[in-house]
Amino acid sequence: MVQPYKHEPFTDFKIEENKKAYLQGLETVKGYLGQDYDLLIGGERVTTEDKIVSYNPANKEEVIGRVSKANKELAEKAMQAAVEAFKTWKKTKPETRADVLFKAAAILRRRKHEFSALLTKEAGKPWNEADADTAEAIDFLEYYARRILDIKDGVPVQSRPNEYNRYDYIPLGVGVIISPWNFPLAIMAGTAVAALVAGNTVLLKPASTTPIVAAKFVEVLEESGLPKGVLNFVPGSGAEVGDYLVDHKDTRFISFTGSRDVGLRIYKRAAELNEGQVWLKRVIAEMGGKDTLVVDSDADLELAAQSIVASAFGFSGQKCSAGSRAVIVEDVYDQVLNRAVELTNQLTLGNPEEQGTYMGPVIDQSAYNKIMEYIEIGKQEGKLMAGGEGDNSKGFFIKPTIFADLDPKSRIMQEEIFGPVIGFSKAKDFDHALEIANNTEYGLTGAVITRNREHIQKAREDFHVGNLYFNRGCTGAIVGYQPFGGFNMSGTDSKAGGPDYILLHMQAKTTSEMY
Repeated sequence: MVQPYKHEPFTDFKIEENKKAYLQGLETVKGYLGQDYDLLIGGERVTTEDKIVSYNPANKEEVIGRVSKANKELAEKAMQAAVEAFKTWKKTKPETRADVLFKAAAILRRRKHEFSALLTKEAGKPWNEADADTAEAIDFLEYYARRILDIKDGVPVQSRPNEYNRYDYIPLGVGVIISPWNFPLAIMAGTAVAALVAGNTVLLKPASTTPIVAAKFVEVLEESGLPKGVLNFVPGSGAEVGDYLVDHKDTRFISFTGSRDVGLRIYKRAAELNEGQVWLKRVIAEMGGKDTLVVDSDADLELAAQSIVASAFGFSGQKCSAGSRAVIVEDVYDQVLNRAVELTNQLTLGNPEEQGTYMGPVIDQSAYNKIMEYIEIGKQEGKLMAGGEGDNSKGFFIKPTIFADLDPKSRIMQEEIFGPVIGFSKAKDFDHALEIANNTEYGLTGAVITRNREHIQKAREDFHVGNLYFNRGCTGAIVGYQPFGGFNMSGTDSKAGGPDYILLHMQAKTTSEMY
């Protein structure tokens, strides 16, 4: 019997011992800042002249590390290593594959604060956000290892007299994992190990802004006993290495997390049949959101304001699940808006290495520029109530920003900004609020704050998002508890951390034997 899954608890940093452990994690990370990291191809370390340099977004002069950069030739070498390794890995017992994940989870748990501190340094995550990222990575390892053990013998089907039928799941082949910078440990680890534990081999291309945490995690998988060639680490340019691998005839599936535009591009390229290719490539894509918190007239207004602020400004709004639209029934609009502004003005913005910091930097100069451009648009479209200023002299800091009285069709209410900016719009009544909530091309997360049971049921049926939350914020899905993925332009609704996620990396095979 597989042990039941329980999610990794978040760390309470009010406890002095935990605080010291995190500070020790920061010291450990500082001890290896600026080091070089190799590619991993067929179990061999490969160094290239060309490097991806990772900088601290809170202190842009500080180099976190340098990672060797793959090119097409090395990507091809990695592909051949993965093709070769698949021949044996697909026949490795699911129990053995699961054990690699269980061991990796144990290592990550022992080094939890070190990995969280690295997230603070490389991604600019404040303590609680970094801790949650690491906990989620551990959860993915534990959950997917258990899930493969649940399905390793297939599922029962009917058999007639003198006949024995089986329905089993087998791995797909070589997968290309293209992971994002915003959850550089959790999503990178989760997407990679789901593919691996299902019996596939993997080419991992992490985001170029956060490659060091990926390099460190690859070391953990090696230590956990993953055989050579099963995972190949090939950071590189999306236009060069990413396109080459997506197009490759031996690529069986692509697992992508990132922007809508890049996701659409991958989907289109994956649909092309390349010479020598004998399958339709499968695409697993999680692409972004424009997520709405709806506040009803009979809601707990303090809970509403708290939920809006936490959803909008946690990790500087750089989550695809972040609340970027608040749609409030007009009777309570002013109260909720004013309280949200009060709460926002109390937030601390600064160095994420300091425990008291609520919000750190945005990821890099291009993100900073894009968000500041949207703030200028917001000033034309609505009323600036909080924030609206940035400072990129040392790091990429933008104040948490609220715009009020926006037209639901305005750009601030329609386009994914991916930063600490939220727009408020007024609704006539609850039905109107739901109508506004659904008027976007995305469909990832949403939240409804209400005490009205009928309205809860109506939203459950009519609010068209993959993850809908009642009387809480719209971020913070937990593996195995709230499987995560969205509709429409938010992707393929792949539900990471859910019961059928592993199956997306497998295909079903029916066998029938006559006696």
